Amino acid sequence: MIESLKGLATLGWRNCASTSVAALVLGCAGAPSPVPPQPPESPPSEAPPSEPAAPAKDFRVLLGEWKGPHGGLPAFDVIDNELFKPAFDEATRLLLAEVGDISKSTEPPTFENTLAALERTGKPLDRLGTLFFTMVGNRNTPEIQELTRVIRPMLSAVQDQIYFDVKLFARVAAVHEARKTSKLSAEQIRLVEKTFDEFVRRGAQLDEAKKTRLGAINEELAKLFTDFGNRVQADEDTWVVLGKSDLTGLSRSLVSMYQAAAKERKVEGYAVVNTRSAVQPFLTFSDNRELREKVWRAFISRGDNGNKNDTKELIPKIVTLRAERAKLLGFASHAHWRMSDTMAKEPERARKLMMRVWRPALSKVKKEVRDMQALAKKNGAKITIEPWDYRYYMEKVRKDRYDLDQNEFKNYFELESMIAASYYMAERLYGYAFEEITGTVPVFHADVRVFRVTNKADGSHVGFLYRDDFARQYKRSGAWQSTYRSQDKLDGQTDAIVSNNNNFIKGAAGQPVLITLDDARTLFHEFGHALHALTNDVTYPSLGRTPRDFVEFPSQVHENWVLTRDVLDKFALHYKTREPMPQKLIDRMRAAATYNQGFQTVEYLSAALLDMQIHTDPSGKIDPAAFEREALASIKMPKEIVLRHRLPQFMHLFTSDAYSAGYYSYLWSDVMAADAWTAFEATGDPWHAKTAAKFKNVILASGDAIDRAKAFREFRGRDPRVEALLGNRGLAGGR
Repeated sequence: MIESLKGLATLGWRNCASTSVAALVLGCAGAPSPVPPQPPESPPSEAPPSEPAAPAKDFRVLLGEWKGPHGGLPAFDVIDNELFKPAFDEATRLLLAEVGDISKSTEPPTFENTLAALERTGKPLDRLGTLFFTMVGNRNTPEIQELTRVIRPMLSAVQDQIYFDVKLFARVAAVHEARKTSKLSAEQIRLVEKTFDEFVRRGAQLDEAKKTRLGAINEELAKLFTDFGNRVQADEDTWVVLGKSDLTGLSRSLVSMYQAAAKERKVEGYAVVNTRSAVQPFLTFSDNRELREKVWRAFISRGDNGNKNDTKELIPKIVTLRAERAKLLGFASHAHWRMSDTMAKEPERARKLMMRVWRPALSKVKKEVRDMQALAKKNGAKITIEPWDYRYYMEKVRKDRYDLDQNEFKNYFELESMIAASYYMAERLYGYAFEEITGTVPVFHADVRVFRVTNKADGSHVGFLYRDDFARQYKRSGAWQSTYRSQDKLDGQTDAIVSNNNNFIKGAAGQPVLITLDDARTLFHEFGHALHALTNDVTYPSLGRTPRDFVEFPSQVHENWVLTRDVLDKFALHYKTREPMPQKLIDRMRAAATYNQGFQTVEYLSAALLDMQIHTDPSGKIDPAAFEREALASIKMPKEIVLRHRLPQFMHLFTSDAYSAGYYSYLWSDVMAADAWTAFEATGDPWHAKTAAKFKNVILASGDAIDRAKAFREFRGRDPRVEALLGNRGLAGGR
């Protein structure tokens, strides 16, 4: 249950080990269980004959134990939107009854009857939450959106009801007080300390008046988060239509992709849908500058069009409520509250790291712009580089300087081959095998594939992996990993069920899906999250979750194997000839390894700096447009680059609390990832068995059962150093 409660904060972005439990709450404690309608009695004899009544739908099918091997698999085949609301009513009633039994117990509080008991609660809600929030992320139809507007605030209210329970907290506090003298294991002490801290962070020590206000804030935020996400999704479900004359510069595979998108949306011609996976390649390759600007403006204006989908009115409400909540809880700002359970702990530590990288990144951008401007002039283009030109001329300079054409490179990265490559990586490093079982288990869409994961050495079961790789209407943009069921050993072994979700664009029927190097890295990144969840080996479900600024670390490390020699030779095969990537192309690619790192670093880091600035202001007062303009000026943002996520579409920040004051975490994690990779490099073998086993056992398997800084030191022998990251990005020596 505690794992479920924590999961609520992550809704709307990454679903880690608590996707479902986020489904925390609807009904009230002690509320009667809804009774399904009963069939009517037989009609009087004089009544005319009629068709038999349809059997009543039973919402309990969404709560039941999952069927199938190894603890069962998600019951996607019984989903019925009409049943979600009553199912949440019943699931939360059951949860509150379970928690109430613990709270009202007259037995002296112990680890087993309080902490372990809490870990066992809420199983029906876990299962229901997995089904519902999988729909929210992947099939967020208007009907699901309306349900979310009702369900999320109610879940928030029940979460507060549990954390505000005075008797329950007294029991948790008593176990916490006696933790060092109760003969508990190190893992049990860790659970006690984390649970106690979470209760305090959620308001357990406040007086009743403050708890009432905090509950109202949390409920209002849940509504605003849902509204923000739905508005941005609506703006992403738009497109720019192209004609045949608008296709110059685009590869055949891109043309097929835009043609397929138009066909899906029943429009003539070709459609550049307003999502990153469609827009970025257009900006990189289209020769039509006017159209590049049109597509770019549509993309960066999501949530900022002055219409019903505009989000700017929501942002001040969210930020102000967060600031008030932080003050209620005794923190200097929302950032101080949000970061209190992270590795960084304090906003200033995160800001110091960001500025250490920001300064050399700015210098690198200036050089990149000079190079692009010079090439444009050389080619006779009388222009000044603008944001819609950056990717286009960046690619031109790459080709001019390194003879590296992304379209040529892309021919070697076929989606199915890269999926196979990721499985090969998992086998070589950790001994995992992947057997496809698609068609034998329920799925939520025809595109979804399912794999059973085993230990290759003895065939023992590890878990299941679901894949949903393609973009479609009503699916959230971007890429993410979800955990449908987390691993634990509380009452015997429970194995993980995970998913990887991408937004690759299908090509024409029968054509292979070609992806970029960045796409391949993203695929390995999300797969790294899945491997982390599959490898967890903890006793208590709550200890499967790691701090926000650690969670990206293992996934970022796994990106490195994309360009290892074995992976390239075996899987980077030309989609037509099946020949491996030529050594000359690999050499040119490696020579260009740090090219464009100025752009990528500044695009991301500017958004992280603004996030931290917003959420360290104790007043919470913000005018989104003015703040964005003034904050960018204060950090000397290059005019040629726009934020990776402008505030009106920054779903990391405004669809949940998960990444608020936490967007820095990608950089924090990447410092660890770059440093950890040097441990493999030092051996001269990226598959070094001893190093891989240590990474698996110390970093992946231990969840948060031991402090994450301590785990890194155990793996690396010291704290992480920023120098490896600066070197990887070509920023070494800069200040």
